[in-house]
Amino acid sequence: MSDLREHAFSDLYEMSSGISSTPAQAGHGAPFLSFSTVFNNYFLPEVLPDLMNTSEFEQESYSVKEGDIFLTRTSETVDELGMSSVSLKDYPGATFSGFLKRLRPRAVGRTDPRFMAFYLRSPLFRKTMTNNAVMVLRASLNEQIFSYLKLLLPDFGTQTSIGEFLHLLSTKVDLNNRTNTELEALAKTIYDYWFVQFDFPDTKGRPYKTSGGDMVWNEALKRKIPSGWVAGALGDMLSMERGVTYGKEDLRSFADPSAFGVLRATNVNGNTIDLDDLVHINAQKVASEQKISAFETLIVMSSGSKEHVGKNGIYYFKESVAFGAFCSKIVPDIQTRWYVGTLLQTGQFKSYISNQCLGTNINNLRNDHICSFPIAKPSDAIALHFEETVAPLYMRIANNTNENRELTQLRDWVLPLLMNGQVSVTC
Repeated sequence: MSDLREHAFSDLYEMSSGISSTPAQAGHGAPFLSFSTVFNNYFLPEVLPDLMNTSEFEQESYSVKEGDIFLTRTSETVDELGMSSVSLKDYPGATFSGFLKRLRPRAVGRTDPRFMAFYLRSPLFRKTMTNNAVMVLRASLNEQIFSYLKLLLPDFGTQTSIGEFLHLLSTKVDLNNRTNTELEALAKTIYDYWFVQFDFPDTKGRPYKTSGGDMVWNEALKRKIPSGWVAGALGDMLSMERGVTYGKEDLRSFADPSAFGVLRATNVNGNTIDLDDLVHINAQKVASEQKISAFETLIVMSSGSKEHVGKNGIYYFKESVAFGAFCSKIVPDIQTRWYVGTLLQTGQFKSYISNQCLGTNINNLRNDHICSFPIAKPSDAIALHFEETVAPLYMRIANNTNENRELTQLRDWVLPLLMNGQVSVTC
């Protein structure tokens, strides 16, 4: 068994506050580390995506160097407080946000940065953080809380071995995510060529419109569409179901035999669904049509923010889960599954949804808002050709998404075993 020693967090790291910037400084100048970048990444990205116009003095005082740990300092909820991201290199000229805290190692060779990235996001440390959080109007992390925090760490050599192994898993997850982004972009590009520009392959394999294919004015759509196509609505290709409504009395713990997982609007990320932090309710509250299956789409119908309404993603998992009343399930016809899934991610659909929300005090969509989206319905032959063309792209996305979930579960399961020596890493 590996010996775990307790360390005061403040003995290992020195805490510093971030820069207090003005709106006029933002968007130009030197690299800048923002709250969102830290919140969404175990490790800082190769290039920081934000900029801030800062002085040399500020760049020296609020620097970002190899081994630094950044924690979210303040949030609306305790669960989002103290989320960490670790720097694996120096970022010359960079500064960091005042909504973050920087932890800089007091000495070399006491903590491994890769290990710390996973340790600080593990359930073990997250529980410690939330138990010590201050909640007034907002959750807040300060030096006093920092001084209370204790870490249970293995020796430095063990940390390094664990950190390298878990970093390999993380690298594979990142590679899968980048691949998925490229595959999704390719599917949308094909959709745009075929169904917006009407340059789908004609009978000779040439781009239809560019090669002089017959275009006919359609009065309903107020535009020319390919001969043989007709005006229609998205609802012609799908059905929709609203999610389950539940109250506090219906909540169950994960271990309860009657518990059934429920997706919420927060589980819709990008154009996929995750299974993180499910709510569990009494299974008897869930109707069969309020369960989601692989390759169906979940769309956010109600939200406190207009920008979240209409956000949607494809469900790629085999697990049977339900979805809440703030969401609807979109079930495409099997013949147009990927046509519908791709269309829902296009800029045209997102603009249409934004217009539906204009002028409303409550950010709600109805099923008919989505079903009424006007389309030029392709011929059956073109629709089938599109499905066959993009299906391999979506199948690979599904495989990558499921692999990422397995790798993430492995990471979370194996970390405590590695720390206490129940399993070991060998080369």
